[in-house]
Amino acid sequence: MRVCHDMPFGAQLGPEGVRFRLWAPAARRVELSLEDEGLLLPMERGEEGWFELVTGKAGPGSLYYFRIDGGMKVPDPASRFQPRDVHGPSQVIDPRAFQWEEGWAGRPWEEAVIYELHVGAFSPEGTFRGVKARLDHLVELGVTAIELMPVADFPGRRNWG
Repeated sequence: MRVCHDMPFGAQLGPEGVRFRLWAPAARRVELSLEDEGLLLPMERGEEGWFELVTGKAGPGSLYYFRIDGGMKVPDPASRFQPRDVHGPSQVIDPRAFQWEEGWAGRPWEEAVIYELHVGAFSPEGTFRGVKARLDHLVELGVTAIELMPVADFPGRRNWG
């Protein structure tokens, strides 16, 4: 089974190549920067601040940024994968490439025991490795699902989950 959620923005594979869309209403100009190819391609401004480009010069695995008004390079806010970090280039992903197995049905929701976990406070190390070392403890408690709290502070009133 191959499953994909098509989005109206970001990088979407199609019959004519990859469609890139970015909402940047304050921008005068947006270009697509294909990192491995060394190409800078102008995007067309559409209605309500949307910029769009369909190109056959990108495909699965292509690394890209959006360049705003000839200066700032930003990753895709709708990226499916950031292989380097949140400030690095985004990568085009083919979501239909993975063959899902239908054998796993999951657990019924009425059996769920959810543990909300803060990585920094769960273990003395405050790391994912520290969490991993203590997963057996959660299993002993009967926990069947972990909900991770935000791993970094961000502005606003709702940064604690």
